[in-house]
Amino acid sequence: MQRFTVNIKLPARTLTGALSAPNRGAADWGWQGLIAYGCHSLVLIVDANTAQTLQVLERHKASVVKVKWAKENYHHNIGSPYSLRLASADVTGKIIVWDVATGTARCEIQEHAKPIQDMQWLWNQDASRDLLLAVHPPNYIVLWNADTGTKLWKKSYAENILSFSFDPFDPSHLALLTSEGIVFISDFSPSKAPASSGKKVYISSPHSSPSHNKLAAATGAKKALDKVKILISNEKPSAESVTLNDCLQLSYLPSKRNYMLLLYPREILILDLEVNQTVGVIAIERTGVPFLQVIPCFQRDGLFCLHENGCITLRVRRSNCSITGTPNEEPDPDPVQELIYDLRSQCDAIRVTKTVRPFSMVCCPVNENSAALIVSDGRVMIWELKSSISGRNVRNSSSSASPLYSPVSFCGIPVGAFQNKLPDLSLDNMIAGQGTVAGEEQLKNSFLQEVHLKFLLTGLLSGLPLPPFAIRMCPPLTTKNIKQYEPILAVGTSNGSVLVFHLTSGLLHKELSIHSCEVKGIEWISLTGFISFATSTPNNLGLVRNELQLVDLPTGRSIAFRGERGNDEPAIEMIKVSHLKQYLAVVFKDKPLEIWDVRTCTLLREMSKNFPTATALEWSPSHNLKSLRKKQLAAREAMARQTVASDTEVSSVESSVISLLQEAESKSELSQNISAREHFVFTGADGQVYHLTVEGNSVKDSARIPPDGSMGSITCIAWKGDILVLGDVDGNLNFWDLKARVSRGIPTHRSWVKKIRFAPGKGNQKLMAMYNDGAEIWDSKEVQMVSSLRSGRNVNFRILDVDWCTSDKVVLASDDGCIRVLDLSMKPSCFRMDEQDLIEPAWCPYLLVPRASLALKAFLLHQPWDEKYSLDIINSDYPENENIKNLLQEQLNSLSNDIKKLLLDPDFTLLQRCLLVARLYGDESELHFWTIAAHYLHSLSQEKPAKPTDTGILQEQLVNPLDICYDILCENYYFQKFQLERVNLQEVKRSTYDHTRKCADQLLLLGQTDRAVQLLLETSSENAHYYCDSLKACLVTTVTSSGPSQSTIKLVATNMIANGKLAEGVQLLCLIDKAADACRYLQTYGEWNRAAWLAKVRLNSEECADVLKRWVDHLCSPQVNQKSKAILVLLSLGCFTKVAEMLHSMRYFDRAALFIEACLKYGVLESNDDTNKLIHAVYADYARSLKLLGFKQGAILFASKAGETGKELLAELKQPKEEVTQE
Repeated sequence: MQRFTVNIKLPARTLTGALSAPNRGAADWGWQGLIAYGCHSLVLIVDANTAQTLQVLERHKASVVKVKWAKENYHHNIGSPYSLRLASADVTGKIIVWDVATGTARCEIQEHAKPIQDMQWLWNQDASRDLLLAVHPPNYIVLWNADTGTKLWKKSYAENILSFSFDPFDPSHLALLTSEGIVFISDFSPSKAPASSGKKVYISSPHSSPSHNKLAAATGAKKALDKVKILISNEKPSAESVTLNDCLQLSYLPSKRNYMLLLYPREILILDLEVNQTVGVIAIERTGVPFLQVIPCFQRDGLFCLHENGCITLRVRRSNCSITGTPNEEPDPDPVQELIYDLRSQCDAIRVTKTVRPFSMVCCPVNENSAALIVSDGRVMIWELKSSISGRNVRNSSSSASPLYSPVSFCGIPVGAFQNKLPDLSLDNMIAGQGTVAGEEQLKNSFLQEVHLKFLLTGLLSGLPLPPFAIRMCPPLTTKNIKQYEPILAVGTSNGSVLVFHLTSGLLHKELSIHSCEVKGIEWISLTGFISFATSTPNNLGLVRNELQLVDLPTGRSIAFRGERGNDEPAIEMIKVSHLKQYLAVVFKDKPLEIWDVRTCTLLREMSKNFPTATALEWSPSHNLKSLRKKQLAAREAMARQTVASDTEVSSVESSVISLLQEAESKSELSQNISAREHFVFTGADGQVYHLTVEGNSVKDSARIPPDGSMGSITCIAWKGDILVLGDVDGNLNFWDLKARVSRGIPTHRSWVKKIRFAPGKGNQKLMAMYNDGAEIWDSKEVQMVSSLRSGRNVNFRILDVDWCTSDKVVLASDDGCIRVLDLSMKPSCFRMDEQDLIEPAWCPYLLVPRASLALKAFLLHQPWDEKYSLDIINSDYPENENIKNLLQEQLNSLSNDIKKLLLDPDFTLLQRCLLVARLYGDESELHFWTIAAHYLHSLSQEKPAKPTDTGILQEQLVNPLDICYDILCENYYFQKFQLERVNLQEVKRSTYDHTRKCADQLLLLGQTDRAVQLLLETSSENAHYYCDSLKACLVTTVTSSGPSQSTIKLVATNMIANGKLAEGVQLLCLIDKAADACRYLQTYGEWNRAAWLAKVRLNSEECADVLKRWVDHLCSPQVNQKSKAILVLLSLGCFTKVAEMLHSMRYFDRAALFIEACLKYGVLESNDDTNKLIHAVYADYARSLKLLGFKQGAILFASKAGETGKELLAELKQPKEEVTQE
């Protein structure tokens, strides 16, 4: 007979549960759109949109303490495709860099054997995309190449480093949070270790200040702030003022330059790093819930805060000014006293218990409109911000916070009221930037709508409960049940519920609360029903309450199987269902076993008192069902004969037999089955093997086999076909071949055999044995071990229960709270993400092969193809194999309807489409490029036709500047305004002479001479600088633009600069309105950022553009190599042709082609021969790259636009088609 095993394809997977304490900070949400977090030694990858686990990475031997996704801040093409790279670090100091899609490790890094404190990928990826900075305890920072695993440099510091933060505006700046304070590093570079040991500042804990019991009244708040002033100092604080530094977190604000936040349990301090001074405090009232973590946003000046009760709050900075004041007017009589962050939205808290507490929060870096909370019990809750426009024009005066407005533009471009837009796409599309300020006249025009934000729970993933578990797989797949079979695993838990998992998807199918105490075992009685038992903790007599329930899965109905029995009796040791699922044997600890009929829930026999107690029991696979069926068939045939033939032919005797049979038949139809005879064997305490037969309602004792001398006390038996296997307390396995009548003992030397299970499938004689310290798979035909797993040797978890899923997959429950489905080698392994069937398709272009993901991007960007908008890639002429086409179509289908609607909308412009696709792909460099390109293309093209008298358009620009998070790239007037506000705030917060001097210097540079003089005159007469400052004040007030004084001052300034007093010389030059010269000197001395700053605040647009263009040349030079930044600066200057040339020379063909299309739409490229040549070259190169991707339609489209340059290519592209038609 041909043996076969029907095998349903089950992926190897891991179901995870609660997290361990070291996992607290191990979570990250990448630009790729996926969340990664650590669970014991595993790393889980979750898709945030569909809340599905896509991958479980298993290779660490110890708990994971940090995970970080690689940045996507570079241009993607075939050579550097979209790929999922992740670094994870564990308690033993090992860092693994993963290729997540295949589940393989790219490299492993080890320096010391202590837990990694912090790690980050470098965000500036122009030079290299693979650099990873890690803190190796106690005091080293090491820069690694994460692609090869090589160490680039290592540097030690004087104190223990707790964490660090990169300055998002300057790749050479870095701040370390140490056990004593903060160390600022300003010479960070990938090529060599920082030379200096950094600038140290000390923090005294704010708890000595009363800010955490802050009164509601303003006076209290003011006092608190005065106290906070003394927090940051360059001297080491005296011993009594310092408690242990309890700063939880430090990070730069990505929304504006040179600000940093420090997080304490009861307050968040905002520091201005220009003066090292606190300029804002967010404190929690006495009754409030302390902070755990904070994530500052980039797109808007907001903070996501996580509190100890699992509540996530969003705070947004209150805008504080009106746009009417021009820079040189008198300042407001009462300038704003500090940065205030208003609570704008909060989500629900969780119930915190001893074992359930919030571990960490991650925020979507692409859109900044959703946050995920990771809870210690393994739950992941995904909260999304939703905005709603409030209809009321009249604001209620009670709320102190100023209103939030919705932005005028969507995806970078102002849109009308009737255009399609999706405000919840991202934070900057939800709320207007700080620059958008409602003056009275705008409110009258009412294109600013007030907006309210709220959190919505859009995804929830829950883990397994805490171990121990009892697991049992449903009956195996056979030819008979193949139509209705589903691979279902039942998991009994310690709190009395049974979880039912669907193993093809790994999702929880049902959770049934059946018992009131720990579930000890489960046995299936059909594909849709099982019996489970639970025992309570024993009382002082050693008696328990036994619960035995029969559960029907589809309805969830459960019946107490033993009726009223079960109180105060010895505990049930095990239950075993017979092979045909007719009978159930219940084995007790110190009480004879019971045999039940499963179908009728009746007790067939309770063994007598003197009957031996069973230590192990197994039902035999042999039965007499077939012979019974044959008899039944014969009777049916006889009946059929009788009904057909005439009565005369049938003798009276035969008819009586038939009537009896008919009666039996009708009865058996009622009970649906015949009672077949089944056997079981069990062993007594003395090692004897008893063989009993059950038929109908009789139980007969048939044979006894004496014990085998070599075996200890038998603990378990398994029987399949002709092979019976016994296991004992000493770890011996005894194989009996019943046909050949031979037995063979194997000592495994692994102590107590807890369980033996045969694999399903006809003729499959593999079995699994479970021990205290692991498990083994044996081939019972050959009597050979196939594979083995031992705790402490090849894995670091203990095994609690085992079962077979299919004929070649096993399932293990372990004490780290996980349930693993493994193949026969039992090696924990990751799987390829593309082999896995997801219940709901997830949008993740990173999972496609590089060519496909780039082709999909082109398909989305260049809608409409063939003159019509469509998201059906199946019809497009894309010659890859059908498989890939289907994958692409699946990706397109998985987009949300809102996004599909935008992509198919003819009014949705090319620039907006580029921005949207950059968001969909999580492509950081594209996102910044297109945001700035869209802003300046739109505003500069509006400017040209406008006459100076036409104020409407100007007004729109004033209302909608580029947000300050783009710093030097903002419009000059807005940049100036921001700097003035900043100085106002610094001036209010002055506490020492140094601060006052810094403020005076800034005011001089900004041209605010009167206020600078006031500050200079404040210097007290005891101060060493008193004379100097007084003279300076006189100088500033008397400077006139007469020729001789100017030339003298200029001479003095140049001498100062030559003698190393750069800052002072620059100030003098600014006094006599020679800021352009000042900028030139700053650039000569390498102060490029300072020069750009000065140019933006003091020079007119032409002079400013000159300074910035020199900076661009510097950025493009090979030793600086920050071309991506240079391109953004050129965009902000409106040098669009130069941008297109640079993109082309950098081989960014796709970006160049799209950018030129956008420029042509806006009419900002003047058409002459040179530009036409450039346009054609770009289009031709882009057509070639599309051809490489196999995207012929696109290639033809761009080749035809490329004029002469594209002619040959066009002919080449059209050629193959003609050949085909000739054949």
